Amino acid sequence: MRGLLAAIVVVLLIVVALLAFGSWPYGGQRSGGHSTVGTAGTIDRERARERGAELGEKAAVAAQKVEDAAHEAALTTKIKAKMALDDTVKARAIDATTHGSVVTVSGTVTSAAERDRALALARETAGVTQVVDHLQIGR
Repeated sequence: MRGLLAAIVVVLLIVVALLAFGSWPYGGQRSGGHSTVGTAGTIDRERARERGAELGEKAAVAAQKVEDAAHEAALTTKIKAKMALDDTVKARAIDATTHGSVVTVSGTVTSAAERDRALALARETAGVTQVVDHLQIGR
C-alpha cells in the first residue's frame, strides 16, 4: 500500500513539474509552437499615463509612511536602549511610544529620581522634539 501511495506522489510531482516549467506535451507556452498574444483595440496612452501617475503617487505615499514608521521605531529603540543601559531606570516597567518626533513615556517607576532620569534620557535622544510624561510613581 505504501509503495502504491509513493508511486502516485511521484507521478503527481512529475506532472506538476512539467506543468510548472511549460514542458507538458499537450499545452503550455513552451510546447514547441509559437504562442501569440494580441490586444484588441487601441491603447489610450493618456489614460495609461494618468494611471501610471496615480500609481506612482500611491507608491510615494506608501514609501513615506514606511520611512516615517522606521524613523519612529528607531527613536523608540534608541530610548529603550538608553533606559536599559542606565542603572537608575528599570526599563522593563517603562514603555516608550513615538509618533513623529513626540515620545510618550508611560509605566510605573519606583521614585521621582527614576522618573526624572527616564524623561531626561528620552529628551536627550536626537530627533525627539517633545516628551509626554505618563509615568506613575508606585510600588
